[in-house]
Amino acid sequence: MDLPGAPPPDGGRTVGGVSRHRRRARQRKRQPRVALPALIAGGLVAALGVGLGLYAGSGDDGEPTGARAGRETSQGASDGDGPAAGPATPSPSRSYALSTAPRTIPAVNAHTPARGPGWRPAAGHRVVVSDSGLADEGRLIAGELGLTYAGRKDDIRAGDLRLALNDDGGANPESYAMTVRGGRVTISGPSDAGVFYGTRTLKQEVRGGRTAPEGVVRDAPAKPQRGFMLDIARKHFTAGWIEDRVRELGDLKFNQLGLHFSDDQAFRIQSDTHPEIVAGQHLTKAQVRKIVRLAAQRHITVVPEIDSPGHLGAVLAAHPGLQLRNASGVATRGAIDISKEDSANLLDDLLDEYADLFPGAQWHLGGDEYQALTVANPAASYPQLATAARARHGAGAGVADLATGWLNDRADTVRAHARTMRVWNDGFFRNASVKPASDLVVAYWTGKEIGARVPTDYLGAGRKVLNYNDEYLYYVLGEPQTFVYPTGQRIYERWTPRVLRGTTAVPARYDAQILGGSFAVWCDLAGSQTQDQVAAGIRMPLRATAQKLWDARQPALSWTRFRALAAQVS
Repeated sequence: MDLPGAPPPDGGRTVGGVSRHRRRARQRKRQPRVALPALIAGGLVAALGVGLGLYAGSGDDGEPTGARAGRETSQGASDGDGPAAGPATPSPSRSYALSTAPRTIPAVNAHTPARGPGWRPAAGHRVVVSDSGLADEGRLIAGELGLTYAGRKDDIRAGDLRLALNDDGGANPESYAMTVRGGRVTISGPSDAGVFYGTRTLKQEVRGGRTAPEGVVRDAPAKPQRGFMLDIARKHFTAGWIEDRVRELGDLKFNQLGLHFSDDQAFRIQSDTHPEIVAGQHLTKAQVRKIVRLAAQRHITVVPEIDSPGHLGAVLAAHPGLQLRNASGVATRGAIDISKEDSANLLDDLLDEYADLFPGAQWHLGGDEYQALTVANPAASYPQLATAARARHGAGAGVADLATGWLNDRADTVRAHARTMRVWNDGFFRNASVKPASDLVVAYWTGKEIGARVPTDYLGAGRKVLNYNDEYLYYVLGEPQTFVYPTGQRIYERWTPRVLRGTTAVPARYDAQILGGSFAVWCDLAGSQTQDQVAAGIRMPLRATAQKLWDARQPALSWTRFRALAAQVS
């Protein structure tokens, strides 16, 4: 894989606008070179194994038989360590029990069991790759398991962990297969992202001296976007703390980290174009680049958010002339005056600047809670906005049209940087004649706002939606208003990506339009918890969210067993 700033091979890693993956070009498979003694020994072991029924495994590339059964037993019994430690290669003098599936978070989709000793890391074992594009994935798992990274090799040795790109170009780019057989492991996928997720499964399974079970895992996520959003505007989080969350997210197979870094309380990332807006406690650009690089190594896209036209209090503190004021001259907190050209210029400066800092394909425009639209008569309260709306959008236009036009203009700025954009659901205004750009994704977070539309309004119109349901996925510091800290158990047992608003799921026919979801930490009462308390508080909710975004079906494990598993593999 490639880090930001390096030229991506094969045209980069953009697949479906979600993350950047490297796929293997189709080519004739090359047979590995195997020494003659190894061939003789391998043939003897295979003959003994098959003839005596001591171990067996599926070597085909199709969907494994018993896939459903594999899921139903995919976590096995949560007590004990699975297959007992055995020799590095199968022994013809020993009989092995039929394996059970790896026990991981999230659970694997399917496992074809087999008989054999399984695999565990040991000194002298190698990590080898079939493609130099997997070097980063290979080095990472080698370091984590204490193995030797040997690079691109075609020979076969006992204990090898081999990473490979396969030729299945039509498969889910985040899918993978993991085969444990003959004292070796092979992880393959159509892209480097899929191979990476296979290494996460292996890492969890061998944690604490456990053994990866014999057999074949086939796995892929249900949803292409699996996120965690962090409010670093209201509360400063150290770069090291964020890096720790990136590592945690990667191991749980999340692929997005949202950073909300501008709000009324503070603007917390260094700015070169407008240094006057930046808080004393902030992340430097060097720190952000390090976070972005670390995330890219784990196939996580960092999604920045500069919310507008509301939630701009920190920016406006340095630019009071752009503050929205009502007809009486009273300032409206956090709201920028979108009738002024200088307001647009300021925001576009920032969007252009941070597009260079955040190279990922995703962007959050915000768009929520613009206070000019929460009053009974916006045109009377803010006559300058009403005048600007008519001038720009026609005689019948209102303040909602002006606000929608503002978002569309900001989308044009970001679109020039080849980003896919999302907007909070209350940024799509019900009574506007100006329509939001068709490519804007709805980040659905609440039905509690005044005039909030139901999710099926957006889905029925053909829009793509991301699930940020505040009923389950909002961890709001201090529990203000009606918020309570979410529990992992409630997410695990009751929530699915189709539960977009409140506790009710939308019809199944809309499932393909729901791209995924995001657990979110908001810091409304920033002093209520330390960053370490936040990490502890979100630990199980994150794991439950990871499970349900990877596989939205009813989990095989009870909550009690899932929680016990989390203690084993985390």
